[in-house]
Amino acid sequence: MVKPVIVGAHYGFRDWLAQRVTAVVMAIYTVLFAICVLTMPDASYESWRAIFSGGFMKFATFLFFMSLFFHAWIGVRDIFMDYIKPTGIRLTLHSVVALLLVGYAGWAAQILWRL
Repeated sequence: MVKPVIVGAHYGFRDWLAQRVTAVVMAIYTVLFAICVLTMPDASYESWRAIFSGGFMKFATFLFFMSLFFHAWIGVRDIFMDYIKPTGIRLTLHSVVALLLVGYAGWAAQILWRL
């Protein structure tokens, strides 16, 4: 019988690459968003709403948040695996963080598609 290993952050290249890809997505979105904000005629509610009225910007913003949450998950998970040795505490913290990030993703979707 194979017993799963629940200690150590043995994910290596896959997680390293995922963090780099999510960082690139977030950087591209930040530049795109800065351009949109800097070209706004004024800082009114209507101007902000106009930025997000198109489906592309809603999708790009949601992709940014998904990248942010996945990036955070990888980092926090690895920190917990490296520094929190009691298995029960570590798994509890993993569960709390995962539930929070999923909740934040739902909240982001609700906000974006309510606009």
